[in-house]
Amino acid sequence: MTGEQLKAWRKELGWSQGELADRLGLKRRIVQYYEHGKRNGKSVAIPKAVSLACYSLTCGLADFDGKLTDLPMQPVEAELVR
Repeated sequence: MTGEQLKAWRKELGWSQGELADRLGLKRRIVQYYEHGKRNGKSVAIPKAVSLACYSLTCGLADFDGKLTDLPMQPVEAELVR
């Protein structure tokens, strides 16, 4: 996920940077760094964990307790995860 993609996704959902930061458990400034792609002139990459968290939010999963039965997946997809 690029910073531009993160920003477009966030805006499509109608969320502010602060709302996204709250949902991801980050500070708003970190979301700003990710969207801009830089911090103090140095490149900032979006960690895979953040990209996956964004995907889970898209799927309607706001928290995860470790139980695969609670995931919004089809049974065949769940088998692939195991």
